[in-house]
Amino acid sequence: MTVKRKLINILGLTGVAALLSYMAAMIFAPLAFPGYDWMAQAVSDLSADTAPSRQLWDRLSAVYSACGVVCTTLASVYVSENRIGTKKFRLGIYLFTVMNWISRVGYDMFPLADSGKEIASFQEIMHMVITVAVVLLSIVSLILMIIAGIKDKCMKGTAVCAGIAFLMMMVGAMGQGIVPPDYFGIVERFSLLAAVGFGAVIGIDLFNGFGEPSSMHNA
Repeated sequence: MTVKRKLINILGLTGVAALLSYMAAMIFAPLAFPGYDWMAQAVSDLSADTAPSRQLWDRLSAVYSACGVVCTTLASVYVSENRIGTKKFRLGIYLFTVMNWISRVGYDMFPLADSGKEIASFQEIMHMVITVAVVLLSIVSLILMIIAGIKDKCMKGTAVCAGIAFLMMMVGAMGQGIVPPDYFGIVERFSLLAAVGFGAVIGIDLFNGFGEPSSMHNA
């Protein structure tokens, strides 16, 4: 079925732009950080206040910073106004949007003060609090969309992607306590790419109108 796309649908592509921007920052920002070990160090080390890669990270991730929030916010507006999917599905989208806002505002307010150092200052503790909130909201939102997809075949594709993102996030969360410190950065990237990648999935869904009109339910 051909979707008659409006501006709000076209802006769903900002989710894909956000993913590409974030991946570019992850790949190229370490070039400005001598001695950075991507397998052992967190991605947030690249944007720490004292990190030599801070400026390059900010430039490469600028599109991600804006587009990630724009995409999920527009998706929330769209599913709300058009009553897309079930209530659980819409709630999952809303929570994922809140997660993106907390991530965007929280990390800007409380970046790591010093890359690769012990978490001690108030700013660094708040950075970790933001991280916990982001992870929990991501997990809850993904679970809701998985459940919605089981009950609504029209949402099956999104639910499958949510399931993949959920598994990646679990690998990242559990792996950080299992793998040796030398591989911390690898498992952490599973969680990060799960969240940003699923944002791109939501953007593509928005671009396609979430499968309207067959996906529209009021349950």
